[in-house]
Amino acid sequence: MLLNTRKVLRLGYCVSRSNLYRRYAKETPNIAPSDGINISDSCVEKLKQLCDSNDKFLRLCVESGGCSGFQYKFDLDDKVLEDDRIFERNGVKVVIDETSLDYIKGSTVDYHTELIRSAFRVIQNPNADLGCSCGASFSIKID
Repeated sequence: MLLNTRKVLRLGYCVSRSNLYRRYAKETPNIAPSDGINISDSCVEKLKQLCDSNDKFLRLCVESGGCSGFQYKFDLDDKVLEDDRIFERNGVKVVIDETSLDYIKGSTVDYHTELIRSAFRVIQNPNADLGCSCGASFSIKID
């Protein structure tokens, strides 16, 4: 579908910078933090440095694995899929698929710098029961 205006982004389309390729996705600009995610200031600043074009965003997904059962995976991407949810803050985007979002609703995506490493991370995950010391994996709460 070809569209000529960026206004359709608010109507549920991800508009590429080239205005040639469009994919349908659910944009969620006005959701409560418990239904979505928060994006920290440090995450926003780092994404502004890394994403040199408006087409790139941070993709976050939850995969099985790691020492606690599930692990977070972060990638820079430029293609939005049909089951993705888009979260935006100060011009940067974090995209999460619907399945992964169920595991991290209410969390904060952060960028943390330490002496030995710097990385994106998920903090304050209300759905996580236990996590490993590196913060890359977690187990879910079972009610």
